[in-house]
Amino acid sequence: MTTKRYGQYGAMVVIWVGLLLFFGALSTNFLTARTLDTLANRVPTLAVVSAGMTLVLIIGGIDLSVGSVLGLCGAILGLAMVNWHWPLWAGALLCLGIGAVCGAVNGWVSVRLCVPSFIVTLGMLEIARGLAYLTTQSQTKYIGAPVEGLSRPVFLGLSTAFFIACAVIVAAQVVLSRTVFGRHLIAIGANEQAVRLAGINPRPPKIAVFALVGLLTGLGAVFYTSRLGSSDPNAGVGLELSAIAAVVIGGTSLMGGRGSVLSSFFGVLIIATLEAGLAQVGATEPVKRVTTGLVIVVAVVLDAWRHRMTATPLTFLQRLFQRSPPK
Repeated sequence: MTTKRYGQYGAMVVIWVGLLLFFGALSTNFLTARTLDTLANRVPTLAVVSAGMTLVLIIGGIDLSVGSVLGLCGAILGLAMVNWHWPLWAGALLCLGIGAVCGAVNGWVSVRLCVPSFIVTLGMLEIARGLAYLTTQSQTKYIGAPVEGLSRPVFLGLSTAFFIACAVIVAAQVVLSRTVFGRHLIAIGANEQAVRLAGINPRPPKIAVFALVGLLTGLGAVFYTSRLGSSDPNAGVGLELSAIAAVVIGGTSLMGGRGSVLSSFFGVLIIATLEAGLAQVGATEPVKRVTTGLVIVVAVVLDAWRHRMTATPLTFLQRLFQRSPPK
């Protein structure tokens, strides 16, 4: 691991600790064991979804449907456990399968039919949310104890879901940085044409990445349902914004070709702390959404600035003074 990467991790830790101290100063109840336990148990869902989102952004794509797909997967889990009396493991497998199918459809349509992933996943956002409402008849299904075990503290106040999410983060980082598949993803995002000229077909990896983010979204739905003890068809509203914000804060480029799952996890901690802190100080929902939007914009601006600064001085000056050719 390079010194630059260590420096990036250190900077994000400093930002995270600074947020903890900031909200701790604003609210005397923030820096308490109960609040920190609650914060840790809210992380797993966003962490696994952000891991998948990182891989999608690295190849130059985007998935705006993760929130709705999570709601659909949670609705299917509730239906399986309440109406069909399935055990948790069987319902969870079905949940993962539904998520993977939604992601694979996104990837196939985007890659094979050459439709921008932005448009495809925007359509899936509406389709999945509508199916979630139809599945549950727009009603919340209470599951209770059979699913709540995943979110119960098992060690140091941390839940089983939290440890599973950490394992997923480590596995995804290893795949990205230590496998041929991961290197192909980075190469596709950096220069897809060069990948084709090298004799590598970029289509299968790109479809696989969308299926993978769907699979991880299904896992996030299991965690989310476990934390609430029920399946809610409105679950996951706005999740795509939080995931994108966390990933961009972690340094993954929206243009593709650069990113780190581990850095995205630090971004998740920052976003989760920001949301919990705003709720603790009594911020309204519109204020939370405005703040999240501002964080995304600032992160993108900083990413663009960093990209320019890493260019050679001559290239940077050329970009700075470049003018459009006369018509």
